[in-house]
Amino acid sequence: MSWPERVAAALALRRKSQTLRVRTPVRQGCGRFLTRGEQRWRNFSSNDYLGLSQHPAVVAAWQEGARRYGVGSGGSGHITGYSEAHRRLELRLAQWLGYPRALLFISGFAANHAVISALAQRGDRFIADRLSHASLLEAVSQSQAELRRFAHNSTAALRHMLEKPCTGQRLVITEGVFSMDGDSAPLAAIAAPTREAGAWLLVDDAHGAGVTGEAGRGSCAQAGVTPELLIVTFGKAFGVSGAAVLCSEALADYLLQFARHLIYSTAMPPAQAQAISAALEILAGEEGETLRARLQDNIQRLRNGAAALPLAASPTAIQPLIVGDNAVALALADSLRERGFWVNAIRPPAVSPGSARLRLTLSAAHCPEDIDALLEALHVCCE
Repeated sequence: MSWPERVAAALALRRKSQTLRVRTPVRQGCGRFLTRGEQRWRNFSSNDYLGLSQHPAVVAAWQEGARRYGVGSGGSGHITGYSEAHRRLELRLAQWLGYPRALLFISGFAANHAVISALAQRGDRFIADRLSHASLLEAVSQSQAELRRFAHNSTAALRHMLEKPCTGQRLVITEGVFSMDGDSAPLAAIAAPTREAGAWLLVDDAHGAGVTGEAGRGSCAQAGVTPELLIVTFGKAFGVSGAAVLCSEALADYLLQFARHLIYSTAMPPAQAQAISAALEILAGEEGETLRARLQDNIQRLRNGAAALPLAASPTAIQPLIVGDNAVALALADSLRERGFWVNAIRPPAVSPGSARLRLTLSAAHCPEDIDALLEALHVCCE
């Protein structure tokens, strides 16, 4: 099969299975509303959980950073791209989350790939929750380490795998809050057997940092767990983009030497780091508490009104409405869009076959009337 034939066949298969992904350019995609051209929808697909992408202090910090540093970093952090803005953010993150060091990355995908690639050696065994993010599973599968996947949130399955002999090192991988189901990992119950086995724990808390735990410190703080590797991202509760790895002094120095994503990628703009720092101060302060309380009110309001709908049992901002069939999910998303609501249909391979869904995401930016209007539309569309 030639290259053009291979490409055409792959696309045809996606179209036939109704799993073809399509991008939609928008004027505004965060916050309470999504706008495209002259049309506007109530937005229930953004990960901007606390509405910080539109916060005046965060916007002003980026603008001030651009005036001070310019709009780019000029190189990798190992050359000229590591600024005082990056350094201040790393120090503040480490202090806030209770770690010796933090290292910034351009994205959560890059951070996960970098850590796995730098650590994995032949003979190692990386044991991941079956629903861990694609970036983690892909990184292990492309490394020299062996990948084992345990049943979702099953500590018994994890213990069984940890009992098996291994010639190398073991790393247990999970998420704090799972991105497609909205449920949380039993981190304390995962950390205990991991520690007993002499293995390390990596937690990707992209959807928990800033939202859960005391002062928004995330899933690990809420569970009283300090994994050897904590990944936080800035494109969700922080309202910006990028990521950081929290770890020990020695491991940070190791990653600076061997994490190719740090060495060979242009660093995030200093202005972006300055905006993230502004978002962090909001998250860690009284306003952050107010926003988290508002988000929890919105979550409870939706769940109280959705008792008759097939919502998954999620206590988080991610509220999956599981319908199973790809065509049904697409049709339901279209019906909601016609009624003024932007909700995306999530289909395989992002989720397992037969579990297509609408991934409803809530924000502190939503008003009670937004939630009530969505519930009314869902009840009509799901009849």
